[in-house]
Amino acid sequence: MYKNVLVPIALDHERDTAEALHIAKAVAAEGAQITALHVMEEVPAYVAQYLPEGQIEDNVNELEARLQDELKEMPEVAIAVVSGHAGHAIVDYAKTQKIDCIVVASHRPGLTDFFLGSTAARVVRHAPCAVHVSR
Repeated sequence: MYKNVLVPIALDHERDTAEALHIAKAVAAEGAQITALHVMEEVPAYVAQYLPEGQIEDNVNELEARLQDELKEMPEVAIAVVSGHAGHAIVDYAKTQKIDCIVVASHRPGLTDFFLGSTAARVVRHAPCAVHVSR
């Protein structure tokens, strides 16, 4: 059983996150920490300079509120929002937060996945811990 479980959640996709969270609860030890993580695409510097002051922080706050709303039935799940490329950011977060299991949802791979890869595939290849992929 795992003590620190991470569940990446993409709010911009029409995926049901309940299954991944259910799996996270199943593999978590009693008293374990489960964290729902959303990765916000990083805003390039040449765009950020034209945004109103505080816009990035407002975006993070909005995403945290959406995660809280999505997880209102599970108040024990911690919420985190980071920015960057999803595959890299999930792996980096797992390293810095000493995550021992990542439960990631994945779609059925298509032909483009063999050439471009997917977030789940990157996490599986580079994670510093166990990864459970849910389809």
